[in-house]
Amino acid sequence: MAKRDPVAFMSYLRRVDQHDHGRLTELRKRLEGEIQLHTGEENFAIFQDREDIRWGQQWLSRIEKSVDHVTFLIPIITPGFFNSNPCRNEIDLFLERERKLGRSDLVLPIYYIDYPDFNDEECRRRDPLMAKIAKHQYEDWRDLRHEPLTSAAVSRMLSKLAITFRDALNDRRPTPPPKSGVAPTIADRKRGQRPDQAEDPENADTQFQEEVGAAVGQTATPKPGPPTLVVNQLHRGDHTTIGAAIKAARPGTVIMVEPGLYHEGLVIDKPLEIIGQGAIDDVVIEVANKNTISSALLWAVLLI
Repeated sequence: MAKRDPVAFMSYLRRVDQHDHGRLTELRKRLEGEIQLHTGEENFAIFQDREDIRWGQQWLSRIEKSVDHVTFLIPIITPGFFNSNPCRNEIDLFLERERKLGRSDLVLPIYYIDYPDFNDEECRRRDPLMAKIAKHQYEDWRDLRHEPLTSAAVSRMLSKLAITFRDALNDRRPTPPPKSGVAPTIADRKRGQRPDQAEDPENADTQFQEEVGAAVGQTATPKPGPPTLVVNQLHRGDHTTIGAAIKAARPGTVIMVEPGLYHEGLVIDKPLEIIGQGAIDDVVIEVANKNTISSALLWAVLLI
């Protein structure tokens, strides 16, 4: 059977595109081209309009029959998205397809307009479909929605998204842990894998250090690391702002900042390590008419 070109379907509310004067349509075109550049797939297509005859033809063949080629869904998350039966049905079909294929990287959401229910863990528990989407890797476009599509910030995000598609096309998934009954080697554990049959998984790191110490004729004493706080704007960490994390942190704490645009000035009055996750441009701190960072005593501010 001849290999079919990979495609994607954008699932969204048409009124959002109309209200934003065709911005989602332009975003789709830019993303389509960026993916082609990063993957070398010259015929990669993103289908957008459900009324387009090509959508119907491709949708049925790809979702009901396809197992030999990659097909993606790009849900555009907005407050009305989960109230739309067509949008919910599309996600249901793709999630089932992911399950059958043993994948978890074929649904790539874009969080486009802030939706409080999507941010609230209790609301997600009441809507299993919303909870499943929240667990997928998604990109936060809420601040980028009002940026020119030719801006540097949007271009970087498009490039990041295209790389995600590229890796999914190449099926670069994490290596699974050792199968049950197969004892991992010391080298396996040094790569972060845990013993499958440890009686107390919480003590796996201690067990590992003891085994390493025994291997070299020494007794290893586990050394506790510094306390850590995670900053995530979608309530997936300890705090939603960097300032709140700084206020709550004890001296020596490591503050991990997830990607996002943070509108806040920072006063650092204790020794801390602040680490931005992702590329150097993924964490942006902006504040008008004020110093972005004021530090009485700064241990280190790192972006990695």
